[in-house]
Amino acid sequence: MVISRRDALRLAALGTAGVLSAAGEARAAAKVRIGVLKFGTVSWELDTLKHHRFDAANGIDLEIVYFAGEDATNVAMLAGEIDIIVSDWLWVSRQRSEGGDLTLAPYSTAVGAIMVREESPVLTIADLKQKKIGVAGGPLDKSWLLIQALASRDHGLDLATSNEGVYGAPPLLSEKAMQGELDAVLNFWHFCARLEANGFRRLVGADEVARALGASGAVSALGYVFHEKWADENPDAAKGFIKASTEAKSLLARSDAEWLRLAPIVRAEGAELEKLRDRYREGIPARPVTEEEADAGKLYQVLAKIGGEKLVGRALEMAPGTFWAGLSR
Repeated sequence: MVISRRDALRLAALGTAGVLSAAGEARAAAKVRIGVLKFGTVSWELDTLKHHRFDAANGIDLEIVYFAGEDATNVAMLAGEIDIIVSDWLWVSRQRSEGGDLTLAPYSTAVGAIMVREESPVLTIADLKQKKIGVAGGPLDKSWLLIQALASRDHGLDLATSNEGVYGAPPLLSEKAMQGELDAVLNFWHFCARLEANGFRRLVGADEVARALGASGAVSALGYVFHEKWADENPDAAKGFIKASTEAKSLLARSDAEWLRLAPIVRAEGAELEKLRDRYREGIPARPVTEEEADAGKLYQVLAKIGGEKLVGRALEMAPGTFWAGLSR
């Protein structure tokens, strides 16, 4: 086939235009750095996001930076070394009340629960009196504080003094529960899901407790946290990330095949993988951010009363702007 000089020039021009277009797209993709724990549940969503190039589809180039612990991610965020981390609204509110500009977009409403063996005689919170309870997250864990508040209000029970509390790392507490060394365990949601697949049942979830204490619906325990100044200066990048996250969640909500692909990362299979999948899906935020913010404010007051200055600092109310206003614009 013979190509005329005119056609050759036209094809060359089209090729050049394609290269320039691709280069333009590459330049348009804003770099966004997110810091997460290497083996945290957030990695499941981020792996989905990167695998399906939801970041590129929304005009960003997401760089995942792994950290060994939560404190390290917090320090990196405050130092401006990364753009986004995952943390809770209590920490964000405290930073804002002390002059910072952190804000968050809801990530997950999945929360922990008090777990007991299927055959356990413990059927209500009142039955926990004088029982040995494992608590992940420490004495100031917000789920533990909310459960204490409900036990005190509804049953006149002071769980902090009437029980033997065992504080420790989540995997260790799950192991102790499996071995029968604990009567009950309050653990993070994904450890609870694994226990559910291995002969345990939920006595009471922190989400149920939150509703009993005044929340009108599910409140995100964790959110994607970033500086408000960064979001104001990079609105397309901030909203592009939120859209990419939403698309990843949407895929994980509807595709069982995607969970099978993630199985090596989740480190689960069979009934355990299915339970983790189902609990993750239940935790996908579905309410307007203004509603979540209002309910978080109610829970903040309960937590401030029982946790005091050690938990929230001197602020008696949740700081305005804790939830990113850009989500409702």
